[in-house]
Amino acid sequence: MSEPLKKNLYLEKAVQALYSDSIPPMRDENEVLITGDRLRRSRLYVPGNQPKKILKAGTYSPDCIILDLEDSVPQKEKDNARIIVRNALRMVDFNGAEKMVRINSNDTGMIDLEFIIAQNVHVIVIPKVESSDQIIRFVKKINELLKVCGRREPVFIIPIIESAHGVLNALEIAKSSPNIIGLTIGLEDYTADLGINKTITGEESFFARSMVLHAAKATGIQALDSVHGDFRDEKSLRRSVRESKALGFVGVGCIHPNQIIPIHEEFSPLEIEISQAKEIIKGFDLAITNGTGVFELGGKMIDAPIVKRAKQIIKLAIACGSLSKD
Repeated sequence: MSEPLKKNLYLEKAVQALYSDSIPPMRDENEVLITGDRLRRSRLYVPGNQPKKILKAGTYSPDCIILDLEDSVPQKEKDNARIIVRNALRMVDFNGAEKMVRINSNDTGMIDLEFIIAQNVHVIVIPKVESSDQIIRFVKKINELLKVCGRREPVFIIPIIESAHGVLNALEIAKSSPNIIGLTIGLEDYTADLGINKTITGEESFFARSMVLHAAKATGIQALDSVHGDFRDEKSLRRSVRESKALGFVGVGCIHPNQIIPIHEEFSPLEIEISQAKEIIKGFDLAITNGTGVFELGGKMIDAPIVKRAKQIIKLAIACGSLSKD
């Protein structure tokens, strides 16, 4: 039997297994837990009713994979999608990516949780969040399910803010649970709520993104930007990611695997940034030894906030694999 034929047969068997009503064994790799503080440069959305795309998602090496049960799944496919996502969380090799599931809002999302909490899902992405009460309600359901299945590890949460009401309550939402590890915004729904068009330049959403960003920073969680819709235009994608990074976002969503590498490259520190950060830290250590907290480097005065930023760059460079821990 030829290798292509073998691969096709394997794929078909895997697809059939994802549709199975019976719960498959858990892969050893999928038992691995994650921490709240990790790289989330790229979040690849994958429709929960498309098993072939789910099986391939890990091969593209995104930081996070979001198995979607919400907008990308038609209402008549919701039941099948829940089974597929439940099984995928156990049996699919995601290549070390963080396993996220975007549930539906309101009562439909409660049903989604019953299928996925026991499957070692890492993060629940909650859409259309407008108040802390919504988060508290979902957290209560999550905790009930954790007790039932005997899972002790936390389930992390990322709310998506998608309306004017949600934007104005961003800080309240970010504070609503200690298990919230990031905050993001859905710009298609947000601009629809305002009755305006979403543009490539994004001036119409700057206020909303800034509110989400500041709410995240104020509560010590990750600020995660929205998706870039045009996956064929790498130039505009890179420009958009650079703007997100400059504002303070640490990751963006993506709707196509081709977006992952450019996103990772743009969020990774440049060699010159790493070199400058090393010089700053070295100079600061010497200044402390000499009894001062401020020193001059390249004609500029360097103080504690600049040193803090330099240390963040080194930490990011290590996490991205651009620099060894040594």
